[in-house]
Amino acid sequence: MTKVQILDAPMGSGKTTYAFNRFKNASPLERFIYITPFLAEIERAIAEVPELNFRQPSINGTDTSKLANLKRLIEDGHNIAATHRLFEMADDELRELLAANHYVLVLDEVINVIDKARVSPSDMRLLREKEYIRIENNRVIWQAPADIYEYGVFDDIRLLSEAGTLYYYRKKYLIYAFPPSIFDTFVEIYVLTYLFDAQLMRYYFDLYSIPYEVKSLQDGEIVDYDVRRENREGLRKLINVYDGAYNDHGDIPTSFSKGWLSRRSDDELEAIKNSIYSYVHYVTKAKSSDVLWTVLQDFRHDLSGKGYTKGFLAVNARATNEYKDKTVLIYAYSRYMNPTENSFFQENGIRVSEDKLALSDMLQWIWRSNIREGGEIQIYIPSRRMRSLLEQWANYEI
Repeated sequence: MTKVQILDAPMGSGKTTYAFNRFKNASPLERFIYITPFLAEIERAIAEVPELNFRQPSINGTDTSKLANLKRLIEDGHNIAATHRLFEMADDELRELLAANHYVLVLDEVINVIDKARVSPSDMRLLREKEYIRIENNRVIWQAPADIYEYGVFDDIRLLSEAGTLYYYRKKYLIYAFPPSIFDTFVEIYVLTYLFDAQLMRYYFDLYSIPYEVKSLQDGEIVDYDVRRENREGLRKLINVYDGAYNDHGDIPTSFSKGWLSRRSDDELEAIKNSIYSYVHYVTKAKSSDVLWTVLQDFRHDLSGKGYTKGFLAVNARATNEYKDKTVLIYAYSRYMNPTENSFFQENGIRVSEDKLALSDMLQWIWRSNIREGGEIQIYIPSRRMRSLLEQWANYEI
């Protein structure tokens, strides 16, 4: 299997610039697939590397889905720029086309390798009763002969099962795992990220024995990974973390997790909102245009307030430069892994560090702001756990 090159370096250190230079200096015989979370980055690749004539999959008169168009573009040998979401839909036919056409993959940020499958548990029960599927070591195996079931309403289950990526837990949990065999279809693979050791993709690679090598970047060149090159001490000096009475909301370890937030009364949520408002208006005296804030989407309305509402950015935001002018931040979240996903790894002998995962998400979010330009920022992190993780990171303890 192709060894994956992990380029692990802090946000803003030039990973995307390195990738674009790789494109510009490529051999005429090389073909590339550039996968990124955002459409804006696709447009940037098309504009900055016109010599490769990157094509973006689209729905047109010939192809009725972006996935179908992606397959056609691969078959015709085009260089391609596409989103994570489309790449995550990979099926057997796509893998066969990739293997036959010798592409280099550049993956800007890790993809969702484990997710809840959009499959009805009642459909699963019905298919088991009909013996169209069976469960083997938690994996769903499709066994209905083609003359009995050719196509129809259960196609999603059939396709995921045939790809070996659908798992069934405890009679109700359904897990989709990205097909690991796709990583054996490219001639070279680069993953551009930060703190790869904390990412679910790293655990996924370990689970499926996908070989990888962690490197870093310095002055635009690939170098051996050395955490001390990150200058965390200097970066931490740019982050002014609020330390005051408004932190009282987050003293217990699970504060600001999804479960903790869901158990708050209306009065408690109102009190948190008032603390955010006071931090913005009285502590920082910020203009609304300076503010970036987040909480889980389910609680966005509860915590929205005057002077900062429009500056909302989702907790899982990555790889966007649209908010680099923001200097006042509120991070009202503490991530814990979805129990279903956690059980998937645990039952396969892989132990996940939830603290590293939470830290990685927070740092990615913080680096959407002015700090990526080397500017100082102010931030309110009401969760004691998340403040502690930030300090551990700055001291190279995690």
